[in-house]
Amino acid sequence: MPVVLDNPLAVRRTAMDLLARREHGRVELTRKLRQRGASAELIEAALDRLAEEGLLSEARYLESFISHRARSGYGPQRIREELTQRGLARAEVEQALRDSGIDWVEQLRAAWQRKYAGKLPEDARERAQQGRFLSYRGFSHELIGRLLRGIDD
Repeated sequence: MPVVLDNPLAVRRTAMDLLARREHGRVELTRKLRQRGASAELIEAALDRLAEEGLLSEARYLESFISHRARSGYGPQRIREELTQRGLARAEVEQALRDSGIDWVEQLRAAWQRKYAGKLPEDARERAQQGRFLSYRGFSHELIGRLLRGIDD
């Protein structure tokens, strides 16, 4: 039987259940509570209170999301795009990427190593194929070009 989200306690409890599973951004949590039938007023009040109590934190969400996606082999451009699509402010995303302390060159090299076993492209077709893969993963063309030319930083 689905929980009816028609009072502040039910909305708060559902929000806390979602936050217990993983960090969420405010926009994402609002969307999930809205899908479960909660009203906008109840959602805003519950999320404001959770933020005041430190249970809902955009900074923690950004840190968690960035580190998870980076460990999965994605680069900063892809992560930036995913976060802005999730409704986070571009400036906050940029700051979180800078503060993450992730070595993007090393992340690029690791993603390339996993996919291509460190084999530099032998011709233009292979170079384009490897470049497209790494670009899709969210790494800059400049870094990809340096890697595929065999230039170490």
